[in-house]
Amino acid sequence: MKKITLIIAIYLLSFNSLKALIEVDITRGNLDPLPIAVSPLHVDIKSQEYEGLKIKELGSNISAVIEKNFKNTGLFNPLKKEAFVQKPDIAHLKPRFEDWRLIKAQALVTGKLLVKDGKLKIEFRLWDLTAAKEMTALAFTTTPSNWRRVAHIISDKIYERLTGEEGYFDTRIIYVAENGPKSQRVKKLAIMDQDGANTKYLTLGNELVLTPRFNPTNQMVTYLSYFRNMPRVYLLDIETGIQEVVGNFPGMTFAPRFSPDGKKIIMSFAEDGNSDIYTMDLETRVVERITNHSSIDTSPSFSPDGKYICFNSDRSGLQQIYVMRSDGSDVKRITFGKGIYGTPVWSPRGDLIAFTKVRKGRFYIGVMRADGSGERLLTENFYQEAPSWSPNGRVLVFYRETKAGAKGEGFSAKLWSIDITGYNERKLLTKTDASDPSWSSLLSK
Repeated sequence: MKKITLIIAIYLLSFNSLKALIEVDITRGNLDPLPIAVSPLHVDIKSQEYEGLKIKELGSNISAVIEKNFKNTGLFNPLKKEAFVQKPDIAHLKPRFEDWRLIKAQALVTGKLLVKDGKLKIEFRLWDLTAAKEMTALAFTTTPSNWRRVAHIISDKIYERLTGEEGYFDTRIIYVAENGPKSQRVKKLAIMDQDGANTKYLTLGNELVLTPRFNPTNQMVTYLSYFRNMPRVYLLDIETGIQEVVGNFPGMTFAPRFSPDGKKIIMSFAEDGNSDIYTMDLETRVVERITNHSSIDTSPSFSPDGKYICFNSDRSGLQQIYVMRSDGSDVKRITFGKGIYGTPVWSPRGDLIAFTKVRKGRFYIGVMRADGSGERLLTENFYQEAPSWSPNGRVLVFYRETKAGAKGEGFSAKLWSIDITGYNERKLLTKTDASDPSWSSLLSK
């Protein structure tokens, strides 16, 4: 990951010093998306290439990435550029607010870029067209090849300014890339930007890989792989490519996941037909048993403050979701609805737990409060599971299997995302079939 150098915050207005007239309703999904105009960035040099990049095209490419990010949220309605009435360079200096309001725009993004001494400098401004005022202006300097990341960082800054929530565009998603018939799938670890760009494969597919999970504090990943038919839990540093075995357990190991501080891994370990939850300190390699029950306990996930753990267990007869303290005490069942519950994962905000529910042969992705109240089912399908949160707790990514062909003889697995309001469900583009997604934290933090 190449680092971005933030030069200065120019013309930056304090978030508390100006009350904008425009508002983005983040509680109702895509019912009333905000009309926003994203002007192509003005390039103040003649057409040239740098390291194979056509600099003159970068202005349009960056604005296109920003526009796509906004559209994918379901909260914004990017307007068509054919309706724009001002040239990018003039609009960046000062928009004619009345002209932009004529095309129903409420917010405007402008910018310019230049290349000097091998560095790419990008400026952008966000304008409140209703109040006829500038809301935010920033400048970034980086290498020209890093232009796409700058577009995501700009998107995050604008999203936060307009919604009051932290953005999630400068992030990546790791998943299991799948090929071949369902009975003989080749599975490799793959990683991509959250918008589907820059796909890279991290393993060769020689061994089965399952359940990759990001460290919340850095670009480290834990996952399960089978070496000579034996399950192993691995750590993989995405930046360096260095991989190490965390544990080589004689029994079956399931669903490794990091603690919020990234210093431990929590997982379930099956021995003699029974599975319980364990943690391992990554520095000392000390293993601690958290549950000790005759039933199956699995799929553990820490609360963001590290004080609690949610998990699923069949100790009540059917598989349900439970919450306990991080030392294994004070176990409480929180789901009592009809159906089978699994794969619970705590929101980064701490307010919700996402889950998979199975009832009458149908699979649901849902959310509930940490005490089990307020259950909401967001999406239903033939088969879907493994929800993972965006770092701001706004969006869930999961995978869905579908049948193909008139008789259902085909098979496909794809990644999907949905807003926690239940709106804006969409399929993520991947080069292969895909499953078991995990969303990274913000790269720019």
